[in-house]
Amino acid sequence: MRKALILPTKYVQGENELLNLGYFVQTFGKSALLIANPEDVKRVKPQLDATAKKFNITFIEGGFNGEVTRAETKRLQAVAKENHTDAIVGLGGGKAIDASKVVAEGEHLIIVPTIAATDAPTSHSAVLYHEDGSFDDYAYFKQSPSVVLVDTTVIAKAPTRFLVAGMGDALSTYFEARATHNSYSRVNASLPMGSREGLTPNASGTYAALAIAKLCWTHLQEDGLKAKIAADSNLVTEALNKIVETNILLSGLGFESGGLAAAHAIHNGMTVLPGAHGYLHGEKVAFATIVQLVLEDANKEELEAVMDFSASVGLPLTLADLGVETISFDEAMAVAEIACIPEESIHSMPFPIVVEEVANALIVADKIGQNYKERHDLA
Repeated sequence: MRKALILPTKYVQGENELLNLGYFVQTFGKSALLIANPEDVKRVKPQLDATAKKFNITFIEGGFNGEVTRAETKRLQAVAKENHTDAIVGLGGGKAIDASKVVAEGEHLIIVPTIAATDAPTSHSAVLYHEDGSFDDYAYFKQSPSVVLVDTTVIAKAPTRFLVAGMGDALSTYFEARATHNSYSRVNASLPMGSREGLTPNASGTYAALAIAKLCWTHLQEDGLKAKIAADSNLVTEALNKIVETNILLSGLGFESGGLAAAHAIHNGMTVLPGAHGYLHGEKVAFATIVQLVLEDANKEELEAVMDFSASVGLPLTLADLGVETISFDEAMAVAEIACIPEESIHSMPFPIVVEEVANALIVADKIGQNYKERHDLA
C-alpha cells in the first residue's frame, strides 16, 4: 500500500520570533516580496524594520489587494520578478498566506501567520477565488513552505476569536484522519500534479500522521480553555504555546497527511446557508465535526466529550450559534447535496454516503446541540 507524508522544511515558533525573519530571508538572498494586508503590515512594522536592519535585507511590499485571484497573483509575481526578489514572505491570515503560495510556486517561501485561526500555513495547497470572492479552484505545489515562522507574542495580541476558531478547525483533525485511515482513502500529501510515469498518484496516510492528528485532540482537551484565557489577557503561556502549535502545525500536518472526511465537506455545504456567512472557517468546522460524529454514530462518550470541549471555549454547538435559527429538510438537503458531490472529502468516510442521511445528521446534530445547551443551562 502506498502512503505519503508532506512537511514544511522548517517550523519555528516562539515569543518575538518575528525579529528573526530577516535571518531566514538571508538564507535565500538579500530581499523578499512581502505579501500581506496593509493593516497586518502596520501592526508589525516595528518588528519588520528591526529585522530588516539587523540582517541587512529588504522587504518589497507587494500591496496585496486581499483576494487570491489569478490576476492578483500574476501581478504579484511580476512585482517579484521586476524587483529580483530572492524569497516570498506571506504574512497575516489565510488569504495572504494562500496568495504567497501561488506566487512562490513552491520555491523560497516563508509563511508568517499573525493569527492561529486555521491550519493552512504548513500546507502545500492554496485556494483560488474569482474577483467576486466565489471559489475558483485548488492549487497544489511541489513542496510545502520552506519556513513557517510563528510569533506567539503577535498571535497572543490578536482577537481571541481567531485562536478559538483555530481550535475548531483543529477539533476535526483527528476524527477526519481516523475516518480516512479506516477507509484507506487518498490524502492531500499524494502527488499533487497528477500521475507521473511509473507512479500511482494516490496514497493513503501514514501512521505518523494519524498519531499527530490524535495529539491535536489530546492537546485541545488538556489546554484549550487555558489557552483561551491566556489569549483573553494577550499573554503567552505554555498552554497558549501548545494550542498555537496544535492549531497551526499539528492540525496542518494532520489534515494534509492524515486526510479530510465529512466535517470539511459539510462545512463546504454550509455555504448555502446565508446566516452562516459571517462566521469563521473553524467555527463552522467545529459544528460540522458534531455532524460527522452523528453521521458515523460515534459513541455517546466521545460525542459528549467533543461538545464539552466546544462549550468550554465557546465554539458553536447548534446552527443557531452560526446564525441559522431554523433549518428545513429541504435546506438541509441543499447543504448535503454540496457536501456529497463526487470530489468531496466526505467520501473518505468508511461507509457509503447517502445524501438524505447527511441531511438527517445535520438536523439531528442541531437538535443534540440544543438539548446539550438546555441540560447545561447555556444561553
